[in-house]
Amino acid sequence: MPRQALGQMKFAGVYPLYVQKAERKGRTKAEVDQIICWLTGYSQAGLEKQIELGNNFETFFAQAPAYNPKSELITGVVCGIRVEEIEDPLTKKVRYLDKLIDELAKGKAMEKILRQ
Repeated sequence: MPRQALGQMKFAGVYPLYVQKAERKGRTKAEVDQIICWLTGYSQAGLEKQIELGNNFETFFAQAPAYNPKSELITGVVCGIRVEEIEDPLTKKVRYLDKLIDELAKGKAMEKILRQ
């Protein structure tokens, strides 16, 4: 079976995996939501609506109210690739989100994760 294109993956299908990853490391769903809302500009209600609609990552990010300009401060490696070197804008956004969830799971303080 061929790998599904990253942009066509359902955000609602991956979201529970983000929460599970965080909770396994003693973090909370609320922290995952805070990170997603910080990155995308969604309100909590807007995030829940996106999950309910079952949108894919492409639509999820296209409809994001205010993508955070501080996202450019996110650096590091996800899946063996430096996120700051990714050229495709959608892939970069998805990997930024992956990186932030990784940082949460590794115990990093929320102030540092949110680049404050």
